[in-house]
Amino acid sequence: MHRILTETHPDAHCELDFTTPLELAVATILSAQTTDVRVNLTTPTLFAKYRTAEDYAGADRTEMETILKPTGFFRAKTNSLIGLGQALVERFDGELPRTLEELVTLPGIGRKTANVVLGNAFGVPGITVDTHFGRLVRRFGWTAEEDPVKVEHIIGDLFPRKDWTMLSHRLIFHGRRVCHARKPACGACTLSALCPSYGTGPTELPVAVKLLKGPRVDELAAMVGA
Repeated sequence: MHRILTETHPDAHCELDFTTPLELAVATILSAQTTDVRVNLTTPTLFAKYRTAEDYAGADRTEMETILKPTGFFRAKTNSLIGLGQALVERFDGELPRTLEELVTLPGIGRKTANVVLGNAFGVPGITVDTHFGRLVRRFGWTAEEDPVKVEHIIGDLFPRKDWTMLSHRLIFHGRRVCHARKPACGACTLSALCPSYGTGPTELPVAVKLLKGPRVDELAAMVGA
């Protein structure tokens, strides 16, 4: 199934825009309860104003809240970013640490965010269990576990460590483009012959093709003969 996902989503990557590890950490914190598209519309203004941990630590709360408001939960996110900056300055000389154990001690950073940063900014393999990842591994029958930490460890045992980061991207891409939460495009899915949950969504090809999303809809449709 992973080999097929690799062929299905050759463009899989982190869809948050960033140029530094700190920017990726901030963008991932902001992505909670909103879309990567919305975050990417917000971060240019944020990143232009706040470039270092010191900038976040000393930020004016009202100004930052105004910038973050479109992402939702902006007060909590402002608290996290200011707290993150302060913790980095106080404990890590203003630099983002490179281990999971240290990253998860920082405000706003749980295991999911830490693994995103490790895998995409530092090249350290990590499994990102977001809502798409969790939904798909359960639909695929790879695990029935609901707890994200347990899912991370169970799936990690199934695949070589070197594949963890890209596996996460491919599953997330498949979740966003094909295997949707409410109505998956089962009839237009390259995994249909292998998936134990086939039939959760429409199986008729013309109907399923209309459910495909993203910039490669035509290619995804062609892969299943549409």
